[in-house]
Amino acid sequence: MDELRTTVRTLLKQKSGEIWTIAPEACVYEAIKLMAEKRIGSVLVMDAGRLVGILSERDYARKVVLQDKSSKTTAVREIMTAPVTSVSMDNTVGECMRIITEKRIRHLPVVEEGAIAGIVSIGDLVNWVINEQQQTIRHLEAYITGVAA
Repeated sequence: MDELRTTVRTLLKQKSGEIWTIAPEACVYEAIKLMAEKRIGSVLVMDAGRLVGILSERDYARKVVLQDKSSKTTAVREIMTAPVTSVSMDNTVGECMRIITEKRIRHLPVVEEGAIAGIVSIGDLVNWVINEQQQTIRHLEAYITGVAA
């Protein structure tokens, strides 16, 4: 399946370049508010320009809500996931899907030469595969029927 051999570099060209981050000393409430405003499921935790963690809605649910902590008094660093599993621009969609499945995570930061280049979610990966398969089907149908796609 060619769509699984596509690199993250190609996938990121199709996404907006926005990357949302928060400091480890910020309170969890600020992080959840940011995620709600930006309609995202995770936020990268950066300290002095360095990726130190990732905070997801799952972290919030399991480490704040279920443990009866206050999101306004709990620091992001207390509940973030660290170390962060990340990929490079040269990883393939298939490799990313394997990592996400094996590690049971939903977001993969993309790191290139020590800097954050983007983030891919399981939704991004699945949408890429579906779109590529639909395009292949259209080309095959056009080939079979002799009609230009």
